[in-house]
Amino acid sequence: MSGTGLTLGGHFTYFITVFLMIAGLFIVMARGNLIKNLVGLGIFQTSVYLLYIAPAKLVGGTAPILSDAFTVYSNPLPHVLILTAIVVGVATLALGLALVVRIREAYDSIEEDDILGMDMEPGRAHQPNDKE
Repeated sequence: MSGTGLTLGGHFTYFITVFLMIAGLFIVMARGNLIKNLVGLGIFQTSVYLLYIAPAKLVGGTAPILSDAFTVYSNPLPHVLILTAIVVGVATLALGLALVVRIREAYDSIEEDDILGMDMEPGRAHQPNDKE
């Protein structure tokens, strides 16, 4: 593959992306703790950001401002979309953490198995703790 510039080191960001995807997905699937699930989702989400950003920057590319001095331009659209996705991701994470706080107040636990077990108890279906 001489002349193409494709080397193992050139795909380093893709290896990191795949590693983060697998790690995030494993954390979500293997853990019953709601906070750990949110952390796993955050890691998975970060890998998706990296997946979109990695090919967006061209080596030697500049901002798309027309000039006779430049011939290679980078597309700014993926960067703008990822910036928007980061803002939405932070808001979603904040909402998830707020829900975990309310679940903790209602059930005195953030473990998924404990919460499901409490909901399955006879006479307790969908009646969380009253702390008033």
